[in-house]
Amino acid sequence: MSLTIGQAAPDFEVNNQNGEKVSLSSFKGEKNVVLLFYPFSFTGTCTGELCAVRDDLSAFQNESVQVLAISCDSMFTQRIFAEKESYTFPVLTDFWPHGAVAKAYGVFEETRGCAVRGTFIIDKTGIVRWQVINGMGDARNVGDYKAAIAAL
Repeated sequence: MSLTIGQAAPDFEVNNQNGEKVSLSSFKGEKNVVLLFYPFSFTGTCTGELCAVRDDLSAFQNESVQVLAISCDSMFTQRIFAEKESYTFPVLTDFWPHGAVAKAYGVFEETRGCAVRGTFIIDKTGIVRWQVINGMGDARNVGDYKAAIAAL
């Protein structure tokens, strides 16, 4: 079951692609967060979505908003993926305990062992203000979450 708008976002602390710890609570009071769950690194739709964010990064990450992309791939996979695609935003690993963050957000696909495409916009107080959950093969509409960020 996914979260509802107005609910507190579950905190987490995981590694980014460089092995550095990143927690949701570290942005509390400082930045809104766009949390992008995606199924697998190096797949066509996932790469395309994250490249769209990369190519228009100022709309998603600035002095008041932080992008965090997350999948159940290992830190080493995330590092190569981020380097290959020139992602300058954190690419987080939900590898172990496997899918724990995705499960907390209600976007873990048990049969495939990965997250589905879940997007959560979390305000500076840690409250979910917008979300959309798409199926494995259904690409997100980047314009939708750009509009949601602008509404914060």
